[in-house]
Amino acid sequence: MTGEEKLAQRTAEAEAIVKKYLPPAEGFQKTVLDAMDYSVNAGGKRLRPVMMRESYRMFGGEGEEIEPFMAAIEMIHTSSLIHDDLPCMDNDTLRRGKPTAWVKYGYDMAVLAGDGLMIYAFETAAKALALGADPARTARSMQILAEKTGIYGMIGGQTVDVELTNQPIPEEKLDFIYRLKTGALLEASLMIGAVMAGASEDEVKKMEEVASLVGVAFQIQDDILDVTGSEEELGKPVLSDEKNNKTTYVTLKGLEKAKADEEEISRRAVQLLCSLEGDHEFLEELINMLTKRRK
Repeated sequence: MTGEEKLAQRTAEAEAIVKKYLPPAEGFQKTVLDAMDYSVNAGGKRLRPVMMRESYRMFGGEGEEIEPFMAAIEMIHTSSLIHDDLPCMDNDTLRRGKPTAWVKYGYDMAVLAGDGLMIYAFETAAKALALGADPARTARSMQILAEKTGIYGMIGGQTVDVELTNQPIPEEKLDFIYRLKTGALLEASLMIGAVMAGASEDEVKKMEEVASLVGVAFQIQDDILDVTGSEEELGKPVLSDEKNNKTTYVTLKGLEKAKADEEEISRRAVQLLCSLEGDHEFLEELINMLTKRRK
């Protein structure tokens, strides 16, 4: 089975798990539930839940207790996309080739849908306990999920990103944005998988470092594709960063330097991953696929 075939299989598995944990769209609050479901079901690579399960398996994890966390991380990721697309943020009208949540449901419902998914993610993660998960591992994983989502993680990165819109961004702040805004949820994915499987603190720390490198490389590649890709390939408008007058790795370093740095950072991530015990063959393939992607 090729790397692409393995990824397709694992993505389909993650897709089914995420959908299983979505709340039914019913009751007086049906509109916001519809908007939540619409946004999650718009598609995507399901990269974070796939990486979480692979980390879990790498450290010998078995069973269903990882599944609520897989669904939770995708809910949080989707909530961030809903908010990123808002007129007050990136003002994007397409996401994965479909109208963004605020275009379809209105600004107010999109804000509530993003909030709803973020809160429901933690309600979902807690369901791991009902599946027999170790309470201490579950508590540690929920702590990681909160930390990597909040002001010291994704939201912290978004804050600096928003504050510096239409301003030149120095390199150290751009690195901060990329490590938190993009890297934090990848870090949570690999760390939670390791924790839930019983990995040591040293092993969990190394997985965090792997994910941090992957996050930076992934974002640099995203910047490259914003310049070199097409709307048909990406499913969203190209040159969005230029339209919003945003500093990116490409505007800071130039296209060729960005490509070279992305390749070097990806190499370091794989090297660190391979220093760990366990079956990490697919994770290695996945990192290489992600950082060489065309869409």
